[in-house]
Amino acid sequence: MSNPLLSPFDKAPFEQIENEHFKPAFLQAIESARQEIDQITQNPEPPSFENTLMALDFSGQQLDRISSLFFNLNSAETNEEIQRIAQEISPLLSEFSNDITLNEALFDRIKTVYEQHNSLELSEEEKTLLEKRYKSFSRNGANLDEEDKKRLREIDKELAQLKLKFGENVLAETNKYEMHLAEEEQLKGLPEGAKEAAAQLAKSKEKEGWLVTLDYPSYIPFMKYAENRALRKELSLAFGSKGFHEDELDNQQNVLKIVNLRHERANLLGYESHAHFVLEERMAETPQKVLDFLNELLEKAKPAAEKEFAELEAFAKKLDGIERLEKWDSAYYAEKLKQERFDLDDEKLKPYFKLENVIDGVFKVAEKLFDLNFKEVFTIEKYHEEVKTYEVYDSNDNLVSLFYADFHPRPGKRGGAWMTSYKSQYILNGENSRPHISNVCNFTKPTETKPSLLTFNEVTTLFHEFGHALHGMLANTTYPTLSGTSVYWDFVELPSQVMENWCYEKEALELFAHHYETRELIPMELVQKIKDSSTFHEGMATLRQLSFGFLDMEWHGADPSDITNVKDHENKAFESTRLFPDTPETCMSTAFSHIFQGGYSSGYYSYKWAEVLDADAFAYFKENGIFNKEVADKFKNHVLSRGGTENPMILYKRFRGAEPKIEPLLERAGLIKRTA
Repeated sequence: MSNPLLSPFDKAPFEQIENEHFKPAFLQAIESARQEIDQITQNPEPPSFENTLMALDFSGQQLDRISSLFFNLNSAETNEEIQRIAQEISPLLSEFSNDITLNEALFDRIKTVYEQHNSLELSEEEKTLLEKRYKSFSRNGANLDEEDKKRLREIDKELAQLKLKFGENVLAETNKYEMHLAEEEQLKGLPEGAKEAAAQLAKSKEKEGWLVTLDYPSYIPFMKYAENRALRKELSLAFGSKGFHEDELDNQQNVLKIVNLRHERANLLGYESHAHFVLEERMAETPQKVLDFLNELLEKAKPAAEKEFAELEAFAKKLDGIERLEKWDSAYYAEKLKQERFDLDDEKLKPYFKLENVIDGVFKVAEKLFDLNFKEVFTIEKYHEEVKTYEVYDSNDNLVSLFYADFHPRPGKRGGAWMTSYKSQYILNGENSRPHISNVCNFTKPTETKPSLLTFNEVTTLFHEFGHALHGMLANTTYPTLSGTSVYWDFVELPSQVMENWCYEKEALELFAHHYETRELIPMELVQKIKDSSTFHEGMATLRQLSFGFLDMEWHGADPSDITNVKDHENKAFESTRLFPDTPETCMSTAFSHIFQGGYSSGYYSYKWAEVLDADAFAYFKENGIFNKEVADKFKNHVLSRGGTENPMILYKRFRGAEPKIEPLLERAGLIKRTA
């Protein structure tokens, strides 16, 4: 059988790949990668940077490509067969990864080069690669005895399967739930576009009436606008109880097993906790620094959040006689209060944010800042007909990147939004091999009468993920493992979060915010209202983000072996940030995919950490003009293109001229008064 994954390819051969191609391709690619490792360890020449570190960094490229295609499909276009293959393949990949980091002959060669590094003439990037690789081996068991190495392998194999199972359960729970509404009265308050989308969804499933699901474009408008409080409660409890039903999709035991295995692994490697292990390779460095940072923000945000909550509760009581504000009331009354205070709601804004126009807008922003041109092409293979494909060029018509964009929810696609890479950038034999980058989102779908019109939150999400994409596209490093977003986890959100700032600026909105029917530019009073309302309930929003950071650290910052009840432990973590009454039927942890499936364990704080960086960075743009070429070039040359080639604080200071200050974030959030 001819296998497209095993033939040399540059662009991903999506349309030729069948599910049965994956496992044979993985098995062969793993074997080829093993042979490349053997060539390094059996090299009779003395260990050098070139024959050991460089050879290792460029080994296993075929396996990397196959893995990136497969696991992205498992997130963006999965099915039961792909999920079964993932369960079979993940332990093999985990075992292979261990085979590398626990390979004594390989570590001896790396160690030899590392011990000579002062006498070698290495570039900054080469020094970083050497240090990272040496630390990676020593941090992942290279110095353990045989019995401990064996246990490490067992832990990693089990963790790989548990994380997959956790994610599969969350997706299955999301797909399983439907709220089927037969009477139009039940949708009272919903905007026409949301009602039409619900009707269309019901029709697509051959049902009468309307369907509401737990996918964000369906869930959020209902929670924001539906007047029927009982239905909001039903939907909220369904959303909040994913993986928490004591059935075959329950994630409570998976959570406990994951945190205990992570703790055991950290102890095995000589660390006090999983958080101590993770944070050693982050800007934050230690769990105590993370907690100090979260508590500093808590001190500033909590008084504002409590004041906002009291105002919201009083407003709900005045409007509808609500005695006690519950979680399912929050979005509904906040939207009503926001409309009253600013005369602004998403339904007024959405006509100005047609998806195609926003895409064009983010491309224009990238052109003005970084001299990039995007050309939609129709000859690149894709995994689903909804995916858009682009070639990206610089001002000299050099190809910078391929860009894939996938914007709408489907049953085989997990929720949320993310950036991913199908091919890393690197330089080999004088050739700069350019990256293939993808953004995957779950935005409002077009209906029979309207195009895809985005909420303002979806607009900022598009800009956010595109910031990650720019980090990948503009990569310009020699070694693939230091390229693009291969940076400290609490630095990776800077390019994404800084891009969101342009959504609030008149000069940027003028590029794309035109009414989808009349082409009229968004009225500037609406732009002002967007800016004025940007700090609306910022205290509550900050407290919510901090609560997730505290929960993450509560799971990973200490020995979890005495924890028997997931919900009780979660409640303990939420004590300092709680505003709403607890709902016993719900549990955040059992669907907290960021930390139990994705890469954010002991790292959720990094969203707020990066906000400090992004507010400080954007303040620099604002001082000089949001499209100032000199500042944009500095950001491109010292942050976006450099990947993980140097310590992120060094890169940031090169761009900004100083370390970031927390004040711009607190001022932007309205938590402290703006200084003159």
